Amino acid sequence: MPGPKRKTVYRKPPQPRPPIPGVTAPEPYLRPTVAEINTAARHGRTDLAVGDRVRIIGVGLYSGEIATIERFAGAVIPTAQVRTEGGGTRQVRTIDLEPIE
Repeated sequence: MPGPKRKTVYRKPPQPRPPIPGVTAPEPYLRPTVAEINTAARHGRTDLAVGDRVRIIGVGLYSGEIATIERFAGAVIPTAQVRTEGGGTRQVRTIDLEPIE
């Protein structure tokens, strides 16, 4: 039978070094992989309707293609389900749709 368990000893984390007098901290490094959030996306577009022909702007799948709106999804960021002329479907933010006359 094993003996009694030993108490686990946790070391304290090292304390940060105090700043050197007269030296200013450099600007924080911003990683290039950090996504930028478009806060206007939560308002969406109100001038679109089901059946409208639109062009998908922005980046991503089917970018630049012409599509037809099949349905809308009301969420925090309004989106629309679209079907492209090639037959592909995609859910797109409404701010990434441009009406075609």
